[in-house]
Amino acid sequence: MVAMNILETKGLTKTYGGLKANTDIDFKLTRGKVTALIGPNGAGKSTFVGMVSGRTEATRGSVLFEGEDISHLPAHRRIQLGLAYTFQITSVFRGLSVYENVELAAGRTLADRPSLLKAKVNSVLERVGISDRSNQISGDLSYGHQRILEIAMGLAQDPKLFILDEPTQGLAETEVDAFISLIRSLAGETTILLIEHNMKVVMATADFITVLDQGMVLAEGSPEEIHENAAVQSAYLGTNVDA
Repeated sequence: MVAMNILETKGLTKTYGGLKANTDIDFKLTRGKVTALIGPNGAGKSTFVGMVSGRTEATRGSVLFEGEDISHLPAHRRIQLGLAYTFQITSVFRGLSVYENVELAAGRTLADRPSLLKAKVNSVLERVGISDRSNQISGDLSYGHQRILEIAMGLAQDPKLFILDEPTQGLAETEVDAFISLIRSLAGETTILLIEHNMKVVMATADFITVLDQGMVLAEGSPEEIHENAAVQSAYLGTNVDA
């Protein structure tokens, strides 16, 4: 039987000297759902995601992916298991075309099947709405379109878990709306962990929300429950919940 939770963390903690960035985080991701991770600046979101993705070594605690303890696996091994991660800062290959960037990402699994590789790349570019830019050099794209390209590169890997770190940062309002539609279209196909400040995006896409504050879990629940949570309102949402 396939486990309901694709990823779990138990007691995940990171300290830098005497400073605790994260403390004893117990966290679960439900397979096939969109979970948003929110919190004020300095809440420990990036550190936590770094430990999940393998880019930051935990001080203690464990990370389980599909029931397997991956706590000590490097980032590239976690990618091979099906965990894809986009950064807050774009990580596209600026000297290559849009098509070539996605081709490189998809080629990890389709390198020996060129016709399937081409079909995969074109399908992904069409899905994220940048097929008309396939021949454009990536470094010439706007920042917003580079973010969309990075999402395309992640999707091309057919991830089991797709971690999106501030994906709408730098996007125009119309691009944000298109992103919301894209995430909704992915519902059930892959599991998504969304780290996002734009509460319009969070409330429109997330099935479940976890709130971090001062490196610890402050609250968990549905968008409606988080919206009404007094502690969350005080620590983070304030008057901007509908912004």
